[in-house]
Amino acid sequence: MSTAAPRVDYQTHPDRYHHWKLSFDGAIARLAMDVDADAGLREGYKLKLNSYDLGVDIELSDALERIRFEHPQVRSVVVTSLKDKVFCSGANIFMLGLSSHAWKVNFCKFTNETRNGIEDASRHSGLKFIAAVNGACAGGGYELALACDEIILVDDRSSAVSLPEVPLLGVLPGTGGLTRVTDKRHVRHDLADIFCTTNEGVRGQKAKEWRLVDDIAKPAQFGAVVQQRAQELAAGSHRPAAAQGVTLAPLAKTIEADALRYTHVQVQIDRARRVATLTVKAPAGAQPKSLAEIEALGADWYPLTMARELADAILELRTNELDIGLWLLKTQGDPAAVLALDELLRTHADHWLVRETTGLLRRTFSRLDVSSRSLFALVEPGSCFAGSLLELALACDRVYMLSLPGQAKAPTLTVGEANFGPYPMATGQSRLARRFYEEQPALDAVRARAGQALDGEAALALGLVTSAPDDIDWVDETRIAIEERVAMNPDALTGMEANLRFNGQETMFTRIFGRLTAWQNWIFQRPNAVGEKGALKVYGKGEKAAFDWTRV
Repeated sequence: MSTAAPRVDYQTHPDRYHHWKLSFDGAIARLAMDVDADAGLREGYKLKLNSYDLGVDIELSDALERIRFEHPQVRSVVVTSLKDKVFCSGANIFMLGLSSHAWKVNFCKFTNETRNGIEDASRHSGLKFIAAVNGACAGGGYELALACDEIILVDDRSSAVSLPEVPLLGVLPGTGGLTRVTDKRHVRHDLADIFCTTNEGVRGQKAKEWRLVDDIAKPAQFGAVVQQRAQELAAGSHRPAAAQGVTLAPLAKTIEADALRYTHVQVQIDRARRVATLTVKAPAGAQPKSLAEIEALGADWYPLTMARELADAILELRTNELDIGLWLLKTQGDPAAVLALDELLRTHADHWLVRETTGLLRRTFSRLDVSSRSLFALVEPGSCFAGSLLELALACDRVYMLSLPGQAKAPTLTVGEANFGPYPMATGQSRLARRFYEEQPALDAVRARAGQALDGEAALALGLVTSAPDDIDWVDETRIAIEERVAMNPDALTGMEANLRFNGQETMFTRIFGRLTAWQNWIFQRPNAVGEKGALKVYGKGEKAAFDWTRV
């Protein structure tokens, strides 16, 4: 690990949860927040009032994946609190005040991905979410509620929803609050302005009238109203009532000083060059050909295991290897095996386990898109950049492909149907459509060669790779490209890469990751927020923030 701080482990299990209680009642799951104030991920703060840190969100993310895969009979999820009069007070302020800028950014990014995952489950998996707000709901707590399909607020004359970051802390809601208030809930601009600059928030009937919540209920009726709505939402879901879930066993993972080793994913770190090489292996050996065989494999089915491993590797590198600025993506194995898997996924796309596995692949590839690292793909002999695994290369900033015309060992890449839609970016576009700016002639030319093994010259002619040097130039060209990249200002690269990768249409998700994150990151470094007398630093100390009143 490249930092002195303890390594963050994103793997957990309900038996080890400190902060959430997960229970089931037929088609309804209950996810109750009950934060252990003394179980923060780092020392120096207490998680009071159901405030959260990265550790709380790691458990939430794990719970969501287990509902998806282990409990297919669940059709609606009630997110609530076990604390009296408190739903969630949001991200722990003292944790933020003690954290480095990099830590805050990674924390917000993972939390964003978890919130977006709730909406992804609603859109694609038939899981509907109700935020049963049974107490004060502030900041990140309200952002969690906003990610749900519906919000029901207890009308007890004290419980309110609020986004107090601007007036109280001098920062912005960092996990989609501003964007969801407007884009999702369509709160009128002037009312949103008042809401986001008011410490105490909005309660009761006014919260409903302003569209901040969907419904309110008196304390005596609150539980019954939530239960009835959860049942109504469950009745409209396509999740299977009688399916047998699959157990998400711990990943087979070995952590070494300069490597991470999984079953299908390998990460090798070159600290001197500040480069990590991620290699994803293709399916090997006999693969299932029927739903019965897929169900028998369960969580050991290749695409499910690989997606879990790749997601974990991305998070490990993001959080624990801050100095490693360039990721080289490679693949290894039989392209035909990848294309056969893609056809299996397509044929059985309506089966719940196949649908959830495709969804995990989609979210994992998207996690790669928004990682603040330079991404280069290297297409070499033995590569299997085909179909779904070609998405790894298409996510990269550059693709280098070794050209060996006429040689049996020449690497190829193969476009498949999987590259035209099943794994969209946050923009809603396929990576091919993004690559070619939706220009139909270029896309038609690529589609005409779909299913064909393309060598370097063919791939270059179609615009699928950046460069295709021969074996004489390969070593020098890739070496120079790598050396030049890691020598550049990482801050400038992060901004540049995000602008160039997300060149297509905007969606609520791209605004959350793009605009809001950029604004929040800038504000989080300004003295008005984090200076010695900044609002975030003096919070809870009885002091008043000292602002530089210059508008920038």
